[in-house]
Amino acid sequence: MKYYGMDIHKKYSVFTAMDEKGNILEQGRIPNERETLAKVMSHTTGEAKVVIEATSNWYYLYDLLESMGNDVCLANPLQTKAIASARVKTDKVDATTLAHLLRTNLIPTSYIPSQGIREIRELLRYRASLIKMRTTVKNKIHALLIKNGLQHPFTDLFGRAGRAWLAELEIRPVYGNSLKGYLRILNSLEEEILPISREIKKMAPADPRASLLTTIPGIGNYSALLILSEIGDIERFPSPKKLVSYAGLNPSVHSSGDATRYGRISKQGSHWLRWILTESASVASRHPGKLQDFHRKIARRHGVKTANIALARKMLTICYYLLKNGEEYRE
Repeated sequence: MKYYGMDIHKKYSVFTAMDEKGNILEQGRIPNERETLAKVMSHTTGEAKVVIEATSNWYYLYDLLESMGNDVCLANPLQTKAIASARVKTDKVDATTLAHLLRTNLIPTSYIPSQGIREIRELLRYRASLIKMRTTVKNKIHALLIKNGLQHPFTDLFGRAGRAWLAELEIRPVYGNSLKGYLRILNSLEEEILPISREIKKMAPADPRASLLTTIPGIGNYSALLILSEIGDIERFPSPKKLVSYAGLNPSVHSSGDATRYGRISKQGSHWLRWILTESASVASRHPGKLQDFHRKIARRHGVKTANIALARKMLTICYYLLKNGEEYRE
């Protein structure tokens, strides 16, 4: 049996191959091209264990190595660093460390969602990125109006009446050209968002788990699907605290002697899960009920931002129990 540790970068990967006794058999640098990777790694088929870190571009490399018959392991970067920190840090050292940890069965693994879940994730994240772009463009338009000392009388500036007002607005040409450009970008983004939103709207009712989550105030079809895709299998979390930690919504802890101090949230984990929960908490805080009461109680003591985080954490805990027990939300 051979053990391969691979340190992945954007354009290339550095690998170390070793035998069962820890002797280094081969080291090299491979371009991150599908054809080259398949050619170089083809001799490992059926006789190798490979470990790669969960970086931004692990998807295709994992699928390729697995399709070749290799036993592929996905390492958690933060936990791997904690186990094996080195004074001298190079790509070869990192690859060798990964191979040693794999050989000795000490790899802290990351969850690997199925290809179907990964594809749903990408669709939902794509829509979220478009929404963020749209928000940025809207903020640019608001800033442009402020620069010109203009105020609008609309509840929604980007509704039909507001758009008509913006189109007929007479301002200096340098700002007028910018405004027209922003409006064109806004229209383009909304044309792209609309069909994706329709597709997502059809997907949610087909998943009974999503239907459960939408019974929670503040969580709609899109939010429910994104939460589910980021969580994956709820059974991998033994407690709601573990799920909260996975979302990075748990407070950081600083302990020394008998003193323990809780700080800001750790923000270590799924960025998208943390983001959608805080967005949903903001919506839930405007719905009358126990969640709104909880939000107001925290807001009076610590402010709205802290209350949003606390409510997001509470809502994620509720999601955990709904998915575990297969029950709808009740006040």
